[in-house]
Amino acid sequence: MEPQLRRPTRRACERCGRVERWDDDAATWRVATEDGEKQVGNPFCIHEWDINGRFAPFEEPA
Repeated sequence: MEPQLRRPTRRACERCGRVERWDDDAATWRVATEDGEKQVGNPFCIHEWDINGRFAPFEEPA
């Protein structure tokens, strides 16, 4: 079997705390809501997303 491609479904800005989740229906990132509050962070921030070299995009089949 071929390795399966994994995509991140959540990301957070390391500078301002904005949190986004992937919306499959819209095929785009959307601001996440936690405890009834949108996690918008700072609208003027140049976001530094927490996606780094530890994320393995390919998963070996079981």
